Amino acid sequence: MKIAVLTPTFLRYSGIDRVAEQNIRKYLEKKNDVTLIAFQASMDLPGAKIREIGMPKSPFWERLYRLFFFVDIFKIWKISSLLKSKDVVISHQYPMNIIAWVAKKRFGVRYIYYDAGIAPPETFSTFGEKMYIRLFRFLTNLTARGADEAISISEFLQGVLKKETGLESKVRYVEIDSRRFHKNVDNLLISEVKQKHKLGKNVMVYTGRVSPHKGIHILIDAFKIVKKALPDAQLVIIGKHTFGNYSEELKKNSPEGVIWAGFVTDERMAGYYAASTIYVTASLWEGFDMPAVEAQACGKRVVAFTVGSHPEVIKSGTLVREQTAEKLAQGMLAELTR
Repeated sequence: MKIAVLTPTFLRYSGIDRVAEQNIRKYLEKKNDVTLIAFQASMDLPGAKIREIGMPKSPFWERLYRLFFFVDIFKIWKISSLLKSKDVVISHQYPMNIIAWVAKKRFGVRYIYYDAGIAPPETFSTFGEKMYIRLFRFLTNLTARGADEAISISEFLQGVLKKETGLESKVRYVEIDSRRFHKNVDNLLISEVKQKHKLGKNVMVYTGRVSPHKGIHILIDAFKIVKKALPDAQLVIIGKHTFGNYSEELKKNSPEGVIWAGFVTDERMAGYYAASTIYVTASLWEGFDMPAVEAQACGKRVVAFTVGSHPEVIKSGTLVREQTAEKLAQGMLAELTR
């Protein structure tokens, strides 16, 4: 079968892109002919044809271009022409949905929408961010409605998609790499992580985008409360910074014990989970939460808010109903001292 996978970017730090990567590997194992099309791609995937279609380099213009991609009629027509010979086109989010929908209309190609969800506008901090996300969600839902089939990565998202678009979808949970994430992580890798960051006994780890909807500001405020009870507590924050001003404010507000580890590869991530006491997140919305599932696979308990898919995927730890730093800190302390 000839399959085209469309995703806005194909980068290691993006959760959606990691889902796309997992799926492509499965398609290749079944001897399918797979072409990946993305605006920007940095991951290598032997066996798949990867085509970058380009976008502005500046983060500001990149976001605007992605939002108003529907006006680039020439590129949409050109890229959709590449899909003429495909049996199926699988699109991960707007604006790639436009290309998939046009290919369906022009050539009768089967269009599957792969739903990883979009955080609601109220989880962002500034008026501009809220408006951008509101428009992005609207355009994603609008262009998803033309799909022949839809797949959601959680029951939570299945319900949201049905409510917002009328689309029925199958639930397909994200699979965790059990060869990498398990309870017997290499002791040498754990030691390297501990030595690098001088980690002690009460260590909390978070990994994901450093973005307002991930609630990092709440997490840091909760850590301050934990720090009063457990002075030796440490919080390791791992992930790519995608909102410059937000990140600057977070760092100014960070007390001693917060460790900004930056981006960490999958190959080393298991060492961070294993070196921690618990995994923590203050995310205000999650369509799945792959890191929380990976941490549990490494034998770690999780503290998180009862939002999105968390009741589905967090089986070991504490779910906090009230989305405040005080309540989150109580959950963190309960897990650290249990």
